[in-house]
Amino acid sequence: MKLDDDDFSLFGLPARFAQDGAEIAARWKALAAKVHPDRFAADGAASQRLAMQWALRVNEAHQRLRDPLKRAAYLCELRGAPIQAHENTRMPTAFLMEQMEWREGLDEAQGAAAVMKIDDEVAARERALLAQAGRQLDDDQDPAAAAETVRALMFIHRFREDLDRRLETET
Repeated sequence: MKLDDDDFSLFGLPARFAQDGAEIAARWKALAAKVHPDRFAADGAASQRLAMQWALRVNEAHQRLRDPLKRAAYLCELRGAPIQAHENTRMPTAFLMEQMEWREGLDEAQGAAAVMKIDDEVAARERALLAQAGRQLDDDQDPAAAAETVRALMFIHRFREDLDRRLETET
C-alpha cells in the first residue's frame, strides 16, 4: 500500500462504479484496524504520525467509495473527465425544465404528503441517473458522459436537501 494509491487500489477493489457496499465496509474495517494509531503507540511519535496519515487516507477513501455519487465523481476524475461542478454548470434543457417543475411543485406543495410525493419522484429520478452513470462508467467506458450525469445528480442531491429541510418544517 502507498499513500498515493487510488482509493480502489488501496481497498483492493476493481476500479468500477458497481460495488458491494458490504465489501467496501469490510475492507474499510480491516484497513482501519491495520493502520489505527493506537497500534503504533509503543513505536514513537513518528510512527504514530504516519499511522494518523494512513488512518485519514483510509477514512477519506471510505467516504468516497461508499457513496455512489462520490464514487462516480471520483471515477470520472480518475478517467480524465473531472466534474468541474463550479466551472461547468451546463445542463440539458430537458433536465433544467424538470428542475424548474420540481421547484415550482415544492413552492406550491401544501403539507408533508405533497412534499413527500415530490421527494418520491425525485428519488426515482436519482436512482435512474445513478444507474445511467454506472452504465456510462462500467459498460460504455464514457467518463465524459458520466461526468455530465454526475453533475445532474449533484443538482438533484442539493434539491433533495431542500426537500428534507421543507419536510422538517412540515412535521
